[in-house]
Amino acid sequence: MMLSTFMKSIAAVLLFSPALLLANSHTDKNSVPEKLGFVEWVVMEETGLRLKARLDTGAKTSSLHAINVEPFKKGEEEWVSFQLPLADHKDQDDADGAEVDDVILEFNLPVERVVKIKRKGASSQRRYVVIMEFCIAGTSHKTEFSLADRGKFSYPALLGRRFMSDDNILIDSSDSFLAEKECEHKSLAELAESHAD
Repeated sequence: MMLSTFMKSIAAVLLFSPALLLANSHTDKNSVPEKLGFVEWVVMEETGLRLKARLDTGAKTSSLHAINVEPFKKGEEEWVSFQLPLADHKDQDDADGAEVDDVILEFNLPVERVVKIKRKGASSQRRYVVIMEFCIAGTSHKTEFSLADRGKFSYPALLGRRFMSDDNILIDSSDSFLAEKECEHKSLAELAESHAD
């Protein structure tokens, strides 16, 4: 009799434990997506440069404005050098009076892969992809960025689906700048001054 009662108890635990686990997973903080607007501020962590980024569900890989992109070898590895001119980011709130026209940030990073981009009405383009750390909504992230001259675009950075799915991000396409927390960044004047040193 006692064995039968014990077996029923075990069966009840086994029957209901998946439901309890499922219920607990829904209350887990990490399971709730972070809601961001279709445009947010991002800070490139290596430099402290703050950029406007468009969060684009139509793009898989993120993209970063870069000029003078040049591959080179570092030992057996393929690396790439590129530049970000501060003059391309004068839409920042703190840009007033900053002498940034001649300031260019330089990067040297290992190549993660090379992608071929098909363009309508133009020849396809090879783009180098690097992994970079950045901050958005007060949180640090790491993702792949393809390097492209985005000087003619409104936003120097684009964040794609790979970042959104990896980091559980939900996009509100009707609004912008929804991030509740900010990332520490340097003003353009501070970046220009540190570049002069």
